[in-house]
This record gives sequence, C-alpha cells and structure tokens, in this order.
Amino acid sequence: MKTKIRKFYTWAIIILLLVFAGFIYGKYYFTYSEGERTGILQKFSYRGQIFKTWEGEMILSSVTSSQNVPLASEKFFFSVNDKDVADSLMKLTGNAVTVHYKQKNGKLMWRGDTEYFVDKVTRK
Repeated sequence: MKTKIRKFYTWAIIILLLVFAGFIYGKYYFTYSEGERTGILQKFSYRGQIFKTWEGEMILSSVTSSQNVPLASEKFFFSVNDKDVADSLMKLTGNAVTVHYKQKNGKLMWRGDTEYFVDKVTRK
C-alpha cells in the first residue's frame, strides 16, 4: 500500500512540474505575434537598477503635416536582447526606422520591461 501511495505522489509531482514548465514556456518564451513597425526612434537607453536591459521608444504616426511632423501618434515601447541590434538602434536615435519585433505573452524582469522584443532594425 505504501508503494502505491508513493508512486501516486511521485507521478502527481512530475505532472505538476510539467504543467508548470508548460505555463512558463507559454507565458514568457512562446511568441504570441511578430511583425514590423515603422516610426521615429525617439529614445533608446540601457537602464535598470539590478537587471540592465536595452529599452526603446518609437513614435508611430498615422497622420503627418505638410512639414512631415507627426500629428496623430502613439508610442511603441520595446526591449532589445541582442547587443548588435542595440548598437544599431543607438546610432539611429532620432531617425525614421522599421523594426521587426516578437511579442511574448508576458515579461521577465531580467529580459526587459516590455512584451515586445526587437530583433532587427532598418533605417527607413
């Protein structure tokens, strides 16, 4: 009888660990969506108190004036994990850029402040 109970608890723990691992993967590592956004790279910095991460901010304009100034706009906040992409973005601050991003279902404090992770950048 003791071995059956021990076997049951062992399998229950294994199943719970697998469910927990699946949840962590789905929440933080599974790519929910990916795409491109074009806008003006307004801010890009390396910041954090304990975990330093590359964080950026773009202005996405839907309507521009005759002087090419964005009138109706929203901000797109993103994180970068790759040092080469971060170096490219640092040089392009203030310019119109197109970024390719992957959106995750959640964020981890040591990976970045947002759910959006940029992995490629091109100057527009």
